[in-house]
Amino acid sequence: MMKTNLERRHFLRGAGALIALPTLESIGFRRFASAASTAPAAPATPAKRCVFLSIGFGVTKETWFPDIHQTGADYELSEGLAPLARHKSDITVVQGCANQYTNEAHWGSTFWLTGANRYSVPGQNMANSISADQVVAGHLGQDTRFSSIQLNAASLEGHGPGLSLAWDGRGKPVAGQDDPVQVFHKLFSPDDMPLKQRQAAIAENRSVLDAVLTQARRVQRGLSRTDTDKLDEYFQGIRDIETRLKKDEAWIDVPKAGAPLDEPDPGLKGKAEIEIMQDLIVAALQTDSTRVLSYRMPGQSLLQSLDLKPSAHNVSHYSPGDRMEASKVRDKAH
Repeated sequence: MMKTNLERRHFLRGAGALIALPTLESIGFRRFASAASTAPAAPATPAKRCVFLSIGFGVTKETWFPDIHQTGADYELSEGLAPLARHKSDITVVQGCANQYTNEAHWGSTFWLTGANRYSVPGQNMANSISADQVVAGHLGQDTRFSSIQLNAASLEGHGPGLSLAWDGRGKPVAGQDDPVQVFHKLFSPDDMPLKQRQAAIAENRSVLDAVLTQARRVQRGLSRTDTDKLDEYFQGIRDIETRLKKDEAWIDVPKAGAPLDEPDPGLKGKAEIEIMQDLIVAALQTDSTRVLSYRMPGQSLLQSLDLKPSAHNVSHYSPGDRMEASKVRDKAH
């Protein structure tokens, strides 16, 4: 009887919308299964903020890290960190950390903020867990318009699987934005849709979720343990959407901050792209639009903009000579 009820329920319907169910072995997929509510008041003390920046294929080991034997505030900055000299008193360098559970050399960003065991799920080639930025966003993002913002590079050499540095509580990738113009508008451009229409859209989305959750709970009866776990994960995804809807509702009549910088020129690449993205990061923090950001920075386009001939991949396989010099220039440019 259960099979008959579920055969055509691979999608859940609600208020005219369709939301796909996860792949459940109980409904014919067994063979695949194995293969903050208000605008923030001015804080009495400076708000805590967190930014994560990632370089595809890593850095030049010999010139990036300070001498590990020099501890305390009087250590000598390395060649790679020399551009940060005027901020030295504000910097703590942590080194010697490694993730022993992944050995994929070209996936430097995939597990960087999660520290996850790639093989933690039996029979699955890759598993991940929540990233540090999303954990932080759960604490620092309650009082800002955007709980966190993820920035990306259009070319992702050396970063590995994922849509940004961020992974949610289910170990699923969180999408990032790679266009500085779109990031600018997300942060500072007013919404074109009238307030009442935005309110109606949020109400409609909430009614869709309510209807979908009602049907999903009916589907849950009689499922196998494996499918129950999958559906629990699915429910978490729905709850995440509900959280975003609540955030949208709380900020719906709060104007966005005024932009402290001009709209970026379209089509920026390489060094110019990185610089404007970093300017947008600073602007987002200055206006308290968010307190948590991450950025997977480009590699190949950066080298091209610096007139360096080796590819981003080849630079990572440096030896004394042109590749190593290109790697060192790349480090400082980031």
